[in-house]
Amino acid sequence: MSFVSLWFVPLTRQQDCILEYILPTKPGRADRIEWYNFIWDFLWCYIIKMSNQSSPNSTEIQAIFDQIAPEYDRLNQELSLGLHHIWKLMTVKWCQPEKGDFALDICCGSGDLTNLLSKQVGKTGQVIGLDFSPQQLKIARQRFSATNINWMEGDALNLPFADSSFDCATIGYGLRNVVDIAQCLGELYRVLKPGAKAAILDFHQPTETIAKLFQNWYLDHIVVPAAERYGLTDQYAYISPSIDRFPRGPEQVKLGYQSGFSGAVHYPLLAGLMGVLVLKK
Repeated sequence: MSFVSLWFVPLTRQQDCILEYILPTKPGRADRIEWYNFIWDFLWCYIIKMSNQSSPNSTEIQAIFDQIAPEYDRLNQELSLGLHHIWKLMTVKWCQPEKGDFALDICCGSGDLTNLLSKQVGKTGQVIGLDFSPQQLKIARQRFSATNINWMEGDALNLPFADSSFDCATIGYGLRNVVDIAQCLGELYRVLKPGAKAAILDFHQPTETIAKLFQNWYLDHIVVPAAERYGLTDQYAYISPSIDRFPRGPEQVKLGYQSGFSGAVHYPLLAGLMGVLVLKK
């Protein structure tokens, strides 16, 4: 019996089966192979189970972003040394907004990308900044008052728009936090016009070992202490596991094509610590 199936049987039966693996009656090569299979199955199921347990649901994520809203911009500025402005400019450039366009910023947060889009589409265009955190939207409204911006509370997994509505779209540090990435990309595809582009900026695990070590060090020694100073230790604790779960560039490209997009390219930034996924409908 594989430990994958063993995971779902009663505990007493699990114990009996485990003893059968650990104490084989006839030691030999076949038993060693079974033992290795047992270890692998156990670790794999444990990883899956713990990953599911550590994944916050939509309500928990919404609460986190409501709680960090007052300090969100200051922390972004401090933790990125101001570089987040450059990354956001690049993201907007890649979705190719034009004057008069109808643009969408999903998971808009405090509104940086929404504001950049509003400047690109001009007075004849319109931008909707959508987020499910009312506290983030409250700050966005206070920061930016352009007449071509409409702020809206809504769910990235169930966008309140008709099919083929938007000329371009962005998501900044939001796709990593949704509970269903495929559904979010499917909704993004649905509301974009044919030929429209979307650009998605987010952190993910780098492929290079040195970069991964740096990312871990940065999260532990820079992000956590900064969050502690603002009294947001618990709220920022989700970042590291969310990055670990989030697909890397090639996997994001695959998800883009699976969602129906005709084009998908991932551009790594900052030695692969983050990147921009550019999608074309």
